[in-house]
Amino acid sequence: MTRTAFTRDAIEQRITAAMIEFGVEPGATRLDATWEEIDVDSLDLAELAQIIEDEYAVELSHADMQSMKTVGDAVDMIAARAV
Repeated sequence: MTRTAFTRDAIEQRITAAMIEFGVEPGATRLDATWEEIDVDSLDLAELAQIIEDEYAVELSHADMQSMKTVGDAVDMIAARAV
């Protein structure tokens, strides 16, 4: 069985795509953008956690989700934990 390598760029692209699915304006998902700035609410974050688990096999706890304040935080956490 082959392992899929997840690049930071690919993770960033997927998170950006998810944000657009949630209604965030394209281009607004800068790495330093906070969830509040791009109007991402707790339900969106719960859905994002499910996407992360399904696509990257990374389980995020409630504390993990609370510690992620920006798009970049999410990308960094996934990149550090994805196998």
